[in-house]
Amino acid sequence: MSMQPTTALSEATPVSPVSAPSALRSEQGQSLTLRGVSWVTYENLLADLHDSHAAHLAYDRGVLEIRMPSFKHETVTRTLDILVAVVAEEMQMDLVNAGSTTFKREDLLRGFEPDSCFYTTNTKLIRSKEEIDLTVDPAPDLVIEIDITSPSLNKLPLYAQLGVAEVWRYNGEQVTILRRDGDTYIVQEESMILSGLTSLVISQFLIESQTVERPLWLRHVRDWARQGRA
Repeated sequence: MSMQPTTALSEATPVSPVSAPSALRSEQGQSLTLRGVSWVTYENLLADLHDSHAAHLAYDRGVLEIRMPSFKHETVTRTLDILVAVVAEEMQMDLVNAGSTTFKREDLLRGFEPDSCFYTTNTKLIRSKEEIDLTVDPAPDLVIEIDITSPSLNKLPLYAQLGVAEVWRYNGEQVTILRRDGDTYIVQEESMILSGLTSLVISQFLIESQTVERPLWLRHVRDWARQGRA
C-alpha cells in the first residue's frame, strides 16, 4: 500500500478510525496530509489512537497531518531527549519532559503531538498535572521536531499560535534552533533555554551518537556541560 503525500478530503468524506492503526503501522517513516478534515474527525482519531505510538497527529484549521515515525526518527528523538536532560541537570535546571503529549485548542482549531517537548518554566505546576489544557495551561517551552520525512504541513505557525517559545528542528543532517517572535520564528545560533547549546554543538553530538557507544557519548556530553559549556 502506498500513501500519497497530500490528499484532498471533503467534510462529507468519512475517515475510519478503526482502519487507521493497521494502515499507519504499515507505512512507518512516511506522512499523510488530509485537507478539509473536521475538528470532530480529528478528535475521533486522537481518541482511537490514544496511548498509541503508531502515529503523531497535527491539525491546523482543517488540515490534518499523520506521521508514522521511523526507527531513525525515534532514535534521534530519544538522543536529543537525553542531551537536553543531561545538560539541564548540569545546569541545575528543573524541567519536565512532556514527550509526545497531545496539545490542542478547539477555539483555535489547532493541535499537535510533538516528537518531544519540555517545560522549563512553570514546572511545579505542570509536574502535578494529569492532563494539559492549553486554554488555561502554558504550552511547552521547547519542542523538538524531526523532519527526516519532509512533512508537507508547516507546523511553525501552529506552534507560534499555541505559544511554544523555542523549536529545535532536525532535517537529517543538522539541527536548526528557532525562537518565537510573535506569530513567526527566527533562526537563532544558540538556545535561549539551554544557554551555550548552539545548533552546531547539538548537530555534532547527534553525529557522534551514531558511532560512539552510549556510555562514552554521555561522558562527552557531561564533560562539555561541566566545562562551562564552552
